Amino acid sequence: MNIPAGLKYTQDHEWIRVEGETAIVGITDFAQGELGDVVFVEIETEGETLEKGETFGTVEAVKTVSDLFMPVGGEIVEVNPALADEPELVNKDPYNKGWMIKVKITDVAELDGLLAADDYQKMLEA
Repeated sequence: MNIPAGLKYTQDHEWIRVEGETAIVGITDFAQGELGDVVFVEIETEGETLEKGETFGTVEAVKTVSDLFMPVGGEIVEVNPALADEPELVNKDPYNKGWMIKVKITDVAELDGLLAADDYQKMLEA
């Protein structure tokens, strides 16, 4: 299982990578593996400002539909356009081409409450 060190993680299996004032968000390799084959990603919150923990969309797999949660509060400034035609990118490349949203972070201090890669790994093993 791939858990890149440079990212932060949530207990709900989202990852976040901060790039300046913007952050890129997706679901982890563990999450996509648990979901199975992703067939549809629905994110209709572009342009909205959401709080940490709020639902920003859903991901539909063959087995189930799962909510996607904001790892930090902020404005959703972009949704990955590739997922409309290729939702399977979430399975194939969850940390790069399978990203879901870009967020303008409201409060960078919220990042401190997220898990480092080592801590996320320990949580999965518990």
